[in-house]
Amino acid sequence: MSLPRIACLLCLLLALPVAFAAPPTSLRVMSFNVRTPADTEPGRRWEDRREAMVSVIRQARPAVIGTQELTPVQAQYLHAQLPGYRWFGQGRRGDDSDEHMGVFYDDSALALVQSGDFWLSPTPDVPGSMGWGDPFPRMVTWGLFQRRADGQRFYLFNTHFPYRDEDEPARVHSAQVLLSRIAALPADAPVVVTGDFNSEPGSDTWRTLTATLRDARATAPRVEGPRLTYQGFGDDKQRQIDGILLRGVNVLHFSTIDTRPGGLYPSDHYPLLAELRFDAKVTPASKAAR
Repeated sequence: MSLPRIACLLCLLLALPVAFAAPPTSLRVMSFNVRTPADTEPGRRWEDRREAMVSVIRQARPAVIGTQELTPVQAQYLHAQLPGYRWFGQGRRGDDSDEHMGVFYDDSALALVQSGDFWLSPTPDVPGSMGWGDPFPRMVTWGLFQRRADGQRFYLFNTHFPYRDEDEPARVHSAQVLLSRIAALPADAPVVVTGDFNSEPGSDTWRTLTATLRDARATAPRVEGPRLTYQGFGDDKQRQIDGILLRGVNVLHFSTIDTRPGGLYPSDHYPLLAELRFDAKVTPASKAAR
């Protein structure tokens, strides 16, 4: 064998371990309660903090974001300031008013295959329906995504549970409705849940959720940032009430992002970021979350 051919063969052999050892492409998922534009105090007003929110999202570069408390004016601003991202979702009253569980996604990385909504009530398919004593409609917006790079599919469910102390039974019922929809999906379908659950680890709601789903923060090999996720713009009782939950997907890294661009809190909640990995390519058949 000639020397050029031997050299070429050696190069190929040396490259093989690198190729086989290359980890699957990871996926960055963010959960972000953006806080409605209800505040009037300087620094907390939407007009004051919105640039800080955009800065945090740009820095994190998530492929998909589940937001809570998103109003139409906020959705329009974020969509305009985040080129390449699309979003979907409807208002919790069944129209375009009020709060949305809006989902933003990087269109260059992900294709939206299917999407929908259901409500956290005894009648989940009735838009705007309420239940269990909660004075507000609560809902889930979901999407089936396909990664453009490799065809990997996964479901994302995004939600916001009731918030009052006395609403713990309603939160447990909400968790049960959410889990029943996930249980109806193909068993091999990877699932990611983003949300403000308004319950802390150890509560009945958290135990209900984590009996089926894995807490990304609790199972991540690398964790950064504070444990507490609600900070009330820095002057309220802090709690760990937001989370990212998983089924059929592994977490590589989890962070609670507490940066304050320009010295401003982007919201009264810290955004969460999980870097996920699919160990095997799974392309479940499209199936509505019903």
